[in-house]
Amino acid sequence: MENIEYNKKYSAIILSAGKSSRMGVPKFSLKFNETSTFLENIINEYSDFGCNEIVVVLNRDADAFLKQIGLKLSRMVKVVINEYPEWERFYSLKLGAKGLKIPSNTFVSNIDNPFVNHDVLNRLALAGEGFNYVNPTYNGKGGHPFLISEKVIVDLIEEEQDQIHLKEFLGRYSKTSVEVDDERILVNINTEDEYRKFFK
Repeated sequence: MENIEYNKKYSAIILSAGKSSRMGVPKFSLKFNETSTFLENIINEYSDFGCNEIVVVLNRDADAFLKQIGLKLSRMVKVVINEYPEWERFYSLKLGAKGLKIPSNTFVSNIDNPFVNHDVLNRLALAGEGFNYVNPTYNGKGGHPFLISEKVIVDLIEEEQDQIHLKEFLGRYSKTSVEVDDERILVNINTEDEYRKFFK
């Protein structure tokens, strides 16, 4: 499916502030292929799709590791530091929203699922008209990435609380799901064994 011309602008937030304790190294640095890490592949997919802004949320140690390995990111990518990764995904998403220059409809990815692709993004964008929250499903199971509206981004920025369960927060909004023919939306790579299932 070719990219569709949209009237609305899109951004992306990549959540990568976890400690990666079971993996042993920051998951963003895992090799996706011979030329790209998980992080680079996700960024490339969003950039090629036409996202105007991409924000990556890292913890302090991961940011230091990023600099240590000399991973060069595009100028369009902004890195935001989560000083409290134990506060989990809602806080990271809130920081990511605050990192955007302009609130817009925004795709949200977890770093432990590097299989972002244009077909899923197109389907989310098409299904998103009239809804504030869209997630992809495979055989009825929800996966990633998901899409949130400009309104949700604005509300995230204005939300005073920092520790809300993400599902509880997103439950406030009109939601739809779109079935996709891609089982990889369900993947979460958190251990070396899980990594080897997809990358030998």
